[in-house]
Amino acid sequence: MKGGDESLRIGIPRALLYYYYAPFWKPFFEELGVEVVISDETNKGIVNRGVREAVSEICVPIKIFIGHSLNLLRKGVDYIFVPRMVSISPLEFFCPKFMGLPDMLRHGVNKLEDKILTCQIQSMDDDISDYRLYLPLADILGVTEEQMKESAAKAREEWLAFRMYSKMGHTIPEALNLVENIPISKRKEASHPAIKIGVLGYVYNIYDSFVSMDVIEKLRDLQVSFITFDMLEEQDLKNEIQDIRKPLFWTFTNKLLGAGYRFFSNREVDGVIHITAFGCGPDSMLSKLFEIRSNETGVPFMMIRVDEHTGENHLQTRIEAFVDMLKRKKRVG
Repeated sequence: MKGGDESLRIGIPRALLYYYYAPFWKPFFEELGVEVVISDETNKGIVNRGVREAVSEICVPIKIFIGHSLNLLRKGVDYIFVPRMVSISPLEFFCPKFMGLPDMLRHGVNKLEDKILTCQIQSMDDDISDYRLYLPLADILGVTEEQMKESAAKAREEWLAFRMYSKMGHTIPEALNLVENIPISKRKEASHPAIKIGVLGYVYNIYDSFVSMDVIEKLRDLQVSFITFDMLEEQDLKNEIQDIRKPLFWTFTNKLLGAGYRFFSNREVDGVIHITAFGCGPDSMLSKLFEIRSNETGVPFMMIRVDEHTGENHLQTRIEAFVDMLKRKKRVG
């Protein structure tokens, strides 16, 4: 369907929830006849521009998101899509920075005042394909309600396929490629890896290879298999924390908590690594809960905090030492 303004160009920053919802947002806008522009892969220039424009107190992922938005501005887009992410689960919410992100960019970053295209996302589950959420964009896009309904239905199919690939054990970059019929490169891990690690962290920390310094590939180089929260069923994650007295307030933090508790309790992994970005408020609590559960279960745990200054050699050394320890522990056990 091509019902919108053919010349309109909308940018989607390759940051934050791009790594979870781009398979819906991109085809949704494209079905409406809009040209979608994705920002470049994260690089030092994008990070530096984000750091310069952002307030110093904000967390690293938000600084990087601002850098990606400025990257899109350079590409000459008409608008930058920055949804106000409120909730995707009853009685749970996104981190306040996600809720205030459109305002933060509109009023805090030069030249973005009239470039932000936003709507409020609030649903009962992970599926945010209800076209009514996006109706406030109809006039700007020049499309009808029926066109939005049809586009959302088609885009939903791609997002569901993306989630299916993730739950089959593919990383999010692999799942993104599979949805677009792009062949994925042959994996490096051995057919019978010696150890398996649970890798915990928000999708924008783990799967942004610049932020995580490609921790996934480093583990593969060490012949280590791994599992992440996005490879698990949503209901399984909820089941893991249903008995705790007070779940956390933030949806994706609870997803990580559920995955972590499963890894520690079921002993399906030999160790757990938590990758967190400097300045993340929810993670300051999450890491402590993982430390407590590690002490209770005896499953080794390592927290890696990254920021815009983290050195790759330092990270490589820590991961190698952790993997060596797990291998020695397994041999002794």
